[in-house]
Amino acid sequence: MLNRSIDFENHIPYYLQLIELLKIPIQDGEWAPGEQIPSEQELCNSYEVSRTVVRQALRELEMDNIITRRKGRGTFVAKPKISEGLIQKLTGFYQDMIEQGLTPVTKVLHQRVIPANKKIANYLEILVGTEVVDICRLRFINEEPIQLVTTYIPFQLSPDLINIDLSNRSLYKYLENVNGIKIARGKRYIEAVLANEEEARWLEIEECDPLIMLDSVSYSETGQVIEYYHAVHRGDRSRFEVELIRFDENRSHLLS
Repeated sequence: MLNRSIDFENHIPYYLQLIELLKIPIQDGEWAPGEQIPSEQELCNSYEVSRTVVRQALRELEMDNIITRRKGRGTFVAKPKISEGLIQKLTGFYQDMIEQGLTPVTKVLHQRVIPANKKIANYLEILVGTEVVDICRLRFINEEPIQLVTTYIPFQLSPDLINIDLSNRSLYKYLENVNGIKIARGKRYIEAVLANEEEARWLEIEECDPLIMLDSVSYSETGQVIEYYHAVHRGDRSRFEVELIRFDENRSHLLS
């Protein structure tokens, strides 16, 4: 690790450089799954960067499920996860709450246009640097914060979205009614995670409290990627209903 260093003359942010540097020993097997990696202070000393830079890099790696942090124990290389099929009703949070007779309240934390980084670009199937609308919202039920969600939509699909007040309206309904974009299908990935410092502050819980994380990619009827969002739900206040469909293998065989 000592022969790898941050290029302080490079315009790329230090935390992004550090992310790529920390991936190397993981990909090379130098740090095995489940193995503890150096502490924040050791990483600060090794790469000559601040603790803020280290924490931001670790936060991104944790969001990508490359590492996992355990309160009071340290940071570890994440073990491979077991994937299982998930069929989920394809509606937004706002619509789900309305259907249950609840009144959701949304606080928009930011609504801006940014260039897509590699992660966002991969999910949206666009080029890195392409403009996307970045909307971060905190959702409340009965004045209690329940969900923190960041949504990314290619800017060219809905240029006026940047000026729309989403405090009390459905994003999906806006896209459909104004832009003629209907969400037809999607992929959703659900995991149990621990709240980081920022998530805990917004959701009014303790750091390392359990969260349900949901990553979602939504597609139009033509198969175009419309949206990528990353959401965390309070584990003590949220659950997901999963509809299961039995697959009749014998009938499928007879029809083939």
